[in-house]
Amino acid sequence: MKPGIVILSEVRGELKARLLEIQRQFDPKLANGLPPHITITGSSGMGPFPSRTTEEELRAALEPIARATPPLHLRFLPPMKFMQSNIIVLPLDPNGPLRQLHERIKMSGLKFEQPRFTFTPHVTLNFFRELPPSDVKELLSLRIEEPLIIDRISAHRTTDQITSKKILQISLTGTD
Repeated sequence: MKPGIVILSEVRGELKARLLEIQRQFDPKLANGLPPHITITGSSGMGPFPSRTTEEELRAALEPIARATPPLHLRFLPPMKFMQSNIIVLPLDPNGPLRQLHERIKMSGLKFEQPRFTFTPHVTLNFFRELPPSDVKELLSLRIEEPLIIDRISAHRTTDQITSKKILQISLTGTD
């Protein structure tokens, strides 16, 4: 992640424990950084917000969105290599309610930098390690059947790819 402010949703509960164990097995450095999460803004679809963006500005823009957005119940797609790299991710459908949340934030009036990629929501399983072919095959054959529930979002001030400070957390409280 580029330095700035990103919006994440941390994976919670038993699913978090399972994904963290996978990360520990295949990429311990990644597992020791941020907990398993979905980056909603900051790397794909829209770049990070400038570091100078205040908590008050974030709160003013994000709270109305969170009040109008019900918790999201999502399913993971099969793992894939990310953008012709050795990074392996567990993707989510980039359309539907997650895209709607992303677009609401994008249209909130907050300034953001240009994105590096199209909107590709995912949990990263391997980032730092160069995996042997057998590990790549094992990761790509993995299937996660448990649903992911996104019921809160958080703003993180990042300094590098695995270091951040949570500055704000907001629950999604809308109704269907």
